Amino acid sequence: MTYPKKVRIVEVGPRDGLQNEKSTVPVETKVALIDKLSASGLQSIEAGAFVSPKWVPQMADTDKVYAAIQKKSGVGYPVLVPNAMGMEAAVAAGVKEIAVFAAASESFSQKNINCSIAESIERFKPVMEEAKKHGIRVRGYVSCVLGCPYEGEIKPEAVVKVAKALHDAGCYEISLGDTIGTGTPEKTRKLLQAVMKEIPASALAVHFHDTYGQALANILVALEEGIAVIDSAAGGLGGCPYAKGATGNVATEDVLYMLHGMGIDTGVSLEKVAEAGRFIADALQRPLVSKVGQVFQNKQ
Repeated sequence: MTYPKKVRIVEVGPRDGLQNEKSTVPVETKVALIDKLSASGLQSIEAGAFVSPKWVPQMADTDKVYAAIQKKSGVGYPVLVPNAMGMEAAVAAGVKEIAVFAAASESFSQKNINCSIAESIERFKPVMEEAKKHGIRVRGYVSCVLGCPYEGEIKPEAVVKVAKALHDAGCYEISLGDTIGTGTPEKTRKLLQAVMKEIPASALAVHFHDTYGQALANILVALEEGIAVIDSAAGGLGGCPYAKGATGNVATEDVLYMLHGMGIDTGVSLEKVAEAGRFIADALQRPLVSKVGQVFQNKQ
C-alpha cells in the first residue's frame, strides 16, 4: 500500500473546537492556544469565524484574537466566513485566507444556515469575488458528507455535487466533513472515490469527528486513497451545535501519532501539540479526550 509521503494537518481546534463552548473562552486563552499551536510546526491553524454573534457567541471576538496572535511566517490562519458581511470583517482584519461552507444535506443546511444548499452556494459568489479582489485564498467545507442528524445516510452523489460547485467557484481545497462522526471505512472509501471522479485528490481534505470512534480508521482509508490533508483539533475539541450527540473532532495528537508511526512526514511536533491540548483542556476544566494526550499527561 502506498501512502502520501507528507501530510498537511489543518488544525481546527480554535474555531471548530471552541465554537460550541457554553461558557465564554477569554480572548487571552484563545490567543495562547493559537500561539502554542503555531510553535508546533503546524502550517494551517483556524483562527476563528466572522459569523453572527447571535448564533455563534464564542466567535464574536475573532477580530481581537486575529489581531493579537503571533503570526508565524509560513503559517496560515484561516477564518470561517459565511456571507458578504463576514467577508467585510475578514478584509478589515487583514485576513489572508478564509473558509466557506455548505452542507451535503438540505435539512442540515436549513437548520444550520437557514437556506437551501443552492442558496448557500449563491451567497458565496460575492464572497469569492471579494476574496479574488483582495488576493485572499478560499477553502471550502462540505458538512454531513457521511450522515446527517435529520436525513440519516447521505448519498455520495449529493456530496459530489456540492464539492464540485465549491471547487468550480474557486476554492483551492475542499474539506469533506463527517460532521456527526457516523462514517465507517468502506463508506469513506466509496465517498472519496466518487468525489475524486470530479476533483483531484490534491485538492481534497478530510475532516472526521470521532463520535463512534471511527475517525482514525476513516483517515487511514483516506490516506490509502491518496488524500494528504487532514483536519483535526488539539485535545479532540469540538462538537456541532446543530448535530445533537456529535462529539469532538479527531484529536490532532492521535492523528500525528498514527502518521509518524507510519513514517509519514508532517513537520509537526507531537509533544508541542500535546502541550497545547493539555493547556486548553485545563483552561476549559475538562478531561483530555485525546488518547495520546492522556499518555503524555500521565508521563508528567
